[in-house]
Amino acid sequence: MNLSAPFQQADFSQGFFLERGGLRGRLARLDAALDSILRRHAYPESVGALLAEAMALSAVLGGALKYEGAFTLQAHGDGPVSLLVADVSDAGALRGTVQFDGEKLAHAGVGSALLLGKGHLGFMVDPAGEAVRYQGIVDLVGRDMAACVKNYFRKSEQIDTEVIVHVRNRAAGGWQAGALLLQRAPEGSGHAANNNTPDGADAHEERAEDWRRTGILMATLTADELLDSGLSSEALLARLFHEEGLRLDEKKHLRDECRCSRARVAMVLSTIPPSERPALMVDGRVQVKCEYCSAAYDFDAGQIGQIEAGPGVR
Repeated sequence: MNLSAPFQQADFSQGFFLERGGLRGRLARLDAALDSILRRHAYPESVGALLAEAMALSAVLGGALKYEGAFTLQAHGDGPVSLLVADVSDAGALRGTVQFDGEKLAHAGVGSALLLGKGHLGFMVDPAGEAVRYQGIVDLVGRDMAACVKNYFRKSEQIDTEVIVHVRNRAAGGWQAGALLLQRAPEGSGHAANNNTPDGADAHEERAEDWRRTGILMATLTADELLDSGLSSEALLARLFHEEGLRLDEKKHLRDECRCSRARVAMVLSTIPPSERPALMVDGRVQVKCEYCSAAYDFDAGQIGQIEAGPGVR
């Protein structure tokens, strides 16, 4: 493999494993897909940057899904941004949305996490089919989304986590974002074992040293390197971790794709009590707009009646 060859796939997540320390990680870079999503909504610059951070983080956190389903990063706060949602499906479909108060935003300070204020950060894994949905929630703590994610793993999962996120909006080239995540499983877990590590206190110290060393290596990553679409993920990871026993895992291509559909909207409408549906109607029709992709779905009175009667709405 030629690790220095030009790499044109701009939207991807790449898993990897560091054998020396028994560490797992994932690299993600977003370009055209991210730019498409943000320009569709025309968010203010600071709001767009916040969502870009969240989407890069959802790409590295959800990229390791081994089953059909979706991973969602969601934050609620009392600041100018009241709701932030970014998710990715197992097939690489990305989407994101933000709700914000323009008046509050005009008086906000600098710093992405400050836009959320006090609130909660949630991670949700929603498997397809009948599998049980997983959800974890912690308080929003940190000055940026990366710090909030690190706090989540420290408080909720007790997993040592390092994460770097960079975002930029190029005047002509559009939005870019990238994230690098590195984690080590708690000692005593099956994932923490390293066949080359001694037992007992020596093992503990060696694992701690491996973690410190890789953290130092990770900190050398610059924004230009992380966001350089001409630098392949293979070359970038080899540049950082070539002495750590780097082993590449699967690469997933990512794209701008919403999961909404007329059938899904009809299913949501079917959960609304019939007595409340008339309040949703304007001139005898119900119109629903997807908050993610802005697609509009229109239902007339007859179609609403079909919803009340059961499945099969057109």
